[in-house]
Amino acid sequence: MKESFSGRIHKLRSLLDEAECVLIGGGSGLSSAAGLTYSGHRFTENFGDFIRKYGMTDMYSAGFYPFKTQEEKWAYWSRHILLNRRLPPALPLYQRLFELVRDKDYFVITTNVDAQFYKAGFAPERIFAVQGDYGKLQCAKGCHDRLYDNESLVRRMAAEQKDCRIPSSLVPKCPVCGGAMEVNIRKDAYFVQDKAWYAAERRYEEFYDRARGKRTVLLELGVGYNTPTIIRFPFERMVYENKDVFLVRINTQHPGAIPENAVKTLSFDEDVAEVLREIRP
Repeated sequence: MKESFSGRIHKLRSLLDEAECVLIGGGSGLSSAAGLTYSGHRFTENFGDFIRKYGMTDMYSAGFYPFKTQEEKWAYWSRHILLNRRLPPALPLYQRLFELVRDKDYFVITTNVDAQFYKAGFAPERIFAVQGDYGKLQCAKGCHDRLYDNESLVRRMAAEQKDCRIPSSLVPKCPVCGGAMEVNIRKDAYFVQDKAWYAAERRYEEFYDRARGKRTVLLELGVGYNTPTIIRFPFERMVYENKDVFLVRINTQHPGAIPENAVKTLSFDEDVAEVLREIRP
């Protein structure tokens, strides 16, 4: 029989109070709960012209649209980046999460590319954004491992586009090979992992090793089965292999644990915002 919501909230508070380490795993469901939804009114309100011209249905699938020209591609992507990365401030849900762990020995591993953890005050050296950052550009073919901030260019693209196209003069070119540029998100074999990416990976591995020997809470938020090998499966393995590690899984669709970890997993199928609101200090 499923335990009451209040009973699970009480257990969650106790786990966090007693934890020596907190490892946060943030997935797309966390940003959706925070308000960065990729479909519905937010999509139709901001992309009406693209919907009419290309038949797009949501921002996620639109990210894979096979645009015929770079001018069309960057018209879409500049607006997407502006809406999901540049314009939003630190959202209240992320700020609430930071307040919960700021005095703990914490680390964040996330598949989100919207920089909300950074904006909310989490220490940059305690974040591993595995899948990239909407705010960076890279060579589309990964000819070198440098990333480039895109804010000023994206704002110009968004401001100067007409009829779902940007001026050809604004199309970015790789400064090394002269080829096309791409948003630094993991979507193909050319995703660039720069020196900062590898440094963050090392810090994550060091934290992971340290946390295994302590009373640790794995706080998994909105992580489904899109890329389960990054957060979901490693978290389950860590719980299984270490007696003092506990998993808190908050996911409206897939909150359950593997049977071997059932007694050390606290599951919530309620919305992330509702759960964090109840445990806010």
